[in-house]
Amino acid sequence: MTDQTRWGIEQVQVRNKAVKYQKDLIEQATKLVEKMDQGSLEDMALIIEAEYERKYVKNKADGVVL
Repeated sequence: MTDQTRWGIEQVQVRNKAVKYQKDLIEQATKLVEKMDQGSLEDMALIIEAEYERKYVKNKADGVVL
C-alpha cells in the first residue's frame, strides 16, 4: 500500500478523480446516444465536430498575411 503521507499523493488522487469524471461523462453520453435516431446522431456529430475544432484546432488563418 502507498504511504498516504508521501508528497504528491493528493495530486495523484485529484488527477485520478478528474480521469474518472471524464470516463463517467463518456459513459453517460454513450447511453444517451444509443437512444438517438439517425438524424439526431448526424446533428450531434456536427455539433461535436464544431466544438472540437473550436477548442483544439488552431485557426488556419493564424499567421496568414493578406
